[in-house]
Amino acid sequence: MNTVSIKDVSIQPSFLRQLMDMVASRMIPFQWEALNDRVPDAAPSYCIRNLRAVIGEIEAPHGGCVFQDSDLAKWMEAASYSLVWNRNETLEANIDYTVSLMQKAQCPDGYLNTYYQLTDLSKRFTNLRDNHELYCAGHLIEAAVAYFEATGKRAFLDVMLKYVDLIDQTFGPEEGKLKGYPGHEEIELALVKLYSVTHDKKHLALASYFIEQRGAQGAYFDEEARRRGGEPGWGHSVYSQNRYYQAGSPVREQKAALGHAVRQLYLLSGMADVARETGDESLKDACIAMWKNITRRQMYITGAVGQSAFGEAFTFDYDLPNDLVYGETCASIALFFFAQRMLRLQPHGEYGDICDTVLYNGTISGVNLEGNRFFYVNPLESVPERSQKNQSFVHIKSERQPWFGCACCPPNLARMIAALPGSVCTSQQNTLYLNLFTSCKVSTQLDGGALCLECDTRYPWDGDIHIKLDACFEGFCLALRLPGWVDTYELTVNGANVVTTMDDGYIFIEGLKAGDEVRYNLHMPARVVRAHPRLRQTAGQLAVMRGPVVYCLEEVDNGALLNNVCLSPAACFTYEETSIKGMPLVCLSAPAKRQSESGWDEYELYASHHEPVYEDITARFLPYFAWNNRGTGEMRVWLRAFEG
Repeated sequence: MNTVSIKDVSIQPSFLRQLMDMVASRMIPFQWEALNDRVPDAAPSYCIRNLRAVIGEIEAPHGGCVFQDSDLAKWMEAASYSLVWNRNETLEANIDYTVSLMQKAQCPDGYLNTYYQLTDLSKRFTNLRDNHELYCAGHLIEAAVAYFEATGKRAFLDVMLKYVDLIDQTFGPEEGKLKGYPGHEEIELALVKLYSVTHDKKHLALASYFIEQRGAQGAYFDEEARRRGGEPGWGHSVYSQNRYYQAGSPVREQKAALGHAVRQLYLLSGMADVARETGDESLKDACIAMWKNITRRQMYITGAVGQSAFGEAFTFDYDLPNDLVYGETCASIALFFFAQRMLRLQPHGEYGDICDTVLYNGTISGVNLEGNRFFYVNPLESVPERSQKNQSFVHIKSERQPWFGCACCPPNLARMIAALPGSVCTSQQNTLYLNLFTSCKVSTQLDGGALCLECDTRYPWDGDIHIKLDACFEGFCLALRLPGWVDTYELTVNGANVVTTMDDGYIFIEGLKAGDEVRYNLHMPARVVRAHPRLRQTAGQLAVMRGPVVYCLEEVDNGALLNNVCLSPAACFTYEETSIKGMPLVCLSAPAKRQSESGWDEYELYASHHEPVYEDITARFLPYFAWNNRGTGEMRVWLRAFEG
């Protein structure tokens, strides 16, 4: 599969375009202020300050986490992608300024990491497990590639090529090189992205090395720790034997997700990239096995992953607590990246389905509709008092925060959204695969010639998709993803039914020519969803979806004690087009029941003589991603089923 360049896809007015405009007009400028420590009510970032301290402009110790450079890199990547579709001289000047700081800060041999440069440079590459040099390098590589692709400027790319040369000289299977690999994966997929620009095989070989070496021989992190006089990481926990770092066994032997969720998914993204570039079938099979485990046994209905606050980690199959969930925004973003790369590896509709699920639920829930407040953790139910008074729930915030001391999520979300045009389509020979539905113009080159088409839709609020072929060539084939939630659809070309074929979740239309109009209408009724019986936490409960969007109840619409609201599996829904903070949405309503406290004494905690009493109510649902934009209160996705 081939990627269709971000420059070849122009997102037109649509829900995705509103998200992208929010990133460009609010998130990116706000985050630039945060990175410069100019947001009064936010934790300091130190990112720009650290660079200025390295070059001697100011005198200051290193501030923030050991991986603080990665926050700046992710912002630079987001800003670079936004320049493709939203030229902004001030923004470009800010990136150029940051690149100039990096040029001055870079060591003569290419090394660039403000933590070690401001603490003890002699200790670089001595703690790969914990201090994230290669992780930071990976994010800087991705940012440099994005800026080069957006502007054609080489300064940032040249900085990172010099750094990659040093890394290549330091790590590898050859005698005299370190046999290590990153404690936090990221550089693997970044090196493949670099290879796509440079076509230098050593970049692909280095990515392959880091993947193949992980868990392959010995316990490198333990040996490294002994040299430092330290102990094995997470040695006295459920993540012992380096499983937390996905290094307990070779990657091809790993069959279930374990350990830190973001690391696991970045590793898998890199594996899928390397498998695509090298044709390695066993690596591809390993990706498929892990895909099935994650999406079919360890993923929330919202696309959130990483069940445990302890270690920000995966736990075990079918363990999906809604109240104690971690569901880090970065983990959902990482799952989107993995799904995106699986789409490029092989055209299966289920990968696009997960892109949809994650995009419209578990990622954008991480930012408010104004782009300046953020969730690190994305729960499926929230009770503010519980988060304030029960230590087990302190990681569950009931309102979004202005910034974080560890602020990995906000710039990560910005870079994902800013790059969305590059995820709309993929191609293979003369076939264009439409993976994400949004209003857009696509102008690209396939094997058979030039292709231009326009797509108009209100997805995800409406399933009607109108495609017009402006330019085409003989032999062109259009492949439309048929989402797994669709029961009924209509498809016509120029108003007439057409013969199609279907394979792996795609409908293939051949024989199209310039001027043809395709109407693809996905019926999108609201539906009630149950969970697998092995999910203990959702036994006897229901969730509500419409299209790819998960819905929830919020206290502002339904009152408190949402745990007492019961929904019938046969509920009939009404739809309401509305907006919150200027963002158009479709909300739902349905008849429901609420168990009342009638007959219970205030101090009667348990009793055997009370039959449940229910009152009729109208339950009002809003898209899950939009909760906590109208004040703080309870929220709940899964509701008790009322079978009466």
